[in-house]
Amino acid sequence: MDDYNKQSGQSTNYGESTGTGAAGTAARMKEEVAEKTTDIKEKVSDFGRKAVEKIDYSRQSAADALDQTASSLHSGGDKLSGAAHSAANSLEATAEYVRQTDVKGMAADVGEFVKRYPGPALAAAAIFGFLVARGLSSSND
Repeated sequence: MDDYNKQSGQSTNYGESTGTGAAGTAARMKEEVAEKTTDIKEKVSDFGRKAVEKIDYSRQSAADALDQTASSLHSGGDKLSGAAHSAANSLEATAEYVRQTDVKGMAADVGEFVKRYPGPALAAAAIFGFLVARGLSSSND
């Protein structure tokens, strides 16, 4: 019978894959998934870089605003008390920190604070989350 199949051009490989069936489709799908994954990774990386750049760009203006507030407290603090001067000094120190420390440094400092003071850090995170939720819900009204 094999002689007959060879003469008629028919193959005797019953049930064997020729590489164009399911295995070929699976390989193509695997390549497509790998390409999409690479594209997504690049887009996420670009987004992260742009976010860090925007934050770094806005650090200077935030520090300037803190300095301006501190100056206002110092000038008006003569009428109030030492508490106003203390608050102004804290704002000036914060402004200098924001001006001198990049995003990575700030993230490292926050991580260190959380390790050192987990309870207050958790409370601050809860308050911050509440404020963000309030801000988002009021902006939707």
